[in-house]
Amino acid sequence: MKHFIIVTNRIKDPEFAVTRRIASYLESSRCSCSVYAGETSKNQWKEILGEGNKTADGILVLGGDGTLLGVAADTVDSGIPVLGINLGTLGYLAEVERGNLEPALEKLVSGSYDVEKRMMLSGQVRRSGRILTDTCALNDITITRNGRLQMLYFQIYVNGWLLKEYHADGIILATPTGSTGYNMSAGGPIVEPGAELILLTPVCAHTLQTRSVVLRAEDEIAVRIRERLGREEQPMEVCFDGGQNVALKPGDEVRIAKSQKSISIIKLGEANFLDVLHRKMSE
Repeated sequence: MKHFIIVTNRIKDPEFAVTRRIASYLESSRCSCSVYAGETSKNQWKEILGEGNKTADGILVLGGDGTLLGVAADTVDSGIPVLGINLGTLGYLAEVERGNLEPALEKLVSGSYDVEKRMMLSGQVRRSGRILTDTCALNDITITRNGRLQMLYFQIYVNGWLLKEYHADGIILATPTGSTGYNMSAGGPIVEPGAELILLTPVCAHTLQTRSVVLRAEDEIAVRIRERLGREEQPMEVCFDGGQNVALKPGDEVRIAKSQKSISIIKLGEANFLDVLHRKMSE
């Protein structure tokens, strides 16, 4: 018997109508399922996935791309593939639409789907030689200000070599999966999500050279926060996939590289990346 985990965004499905619809279909197809809703921490997921759910065939995430990003990051160690069911606006990760639910579930139950591996980024925050944070991100790692509208000062090193010193509102380090997120809004390139590379895109840089830089997946990046002598310290933070935030100080260093972990995304062929991109660009 196949077993699936259902994770519901309670804001997007407050009455659990879609959740019950999916659970009912799976049970009528001789599958079992476990349903979870609300905020679930990484430690709670470790317990959940160790209680008979470790052999689940898939994790079905009901919500949008943001919901899927959070669940994917917390369950990546399980190796269980993830399927996004979109209950919001058109997304890139959550491919199944509410109106096409049953045909999609039929493919899922019958095993008529592919699994795509997506690269992730690892990110470390270092202060005075200590590691404050060591985590990963599927979409992006961003450094932005957290206060008044003042410029940030930082240096970008690639494989130990200084690439550029930026005066900007922030910097985005994105995966191909995350290229259609904040990176795209900041003017960065759109990349096919199955590729393996790292995108570096400044946010409102105070320079005429504001182009994104495309780096190899094997490159290691260090962002060093500079102190502005004679000026009041500007609060800033690093954010991982729009969720976990860590405050930064002058002298801190954020190290980014390709993670050894990767996410498995279930693809049912409902719409390929170029089809979704075409629809988005036609809006």
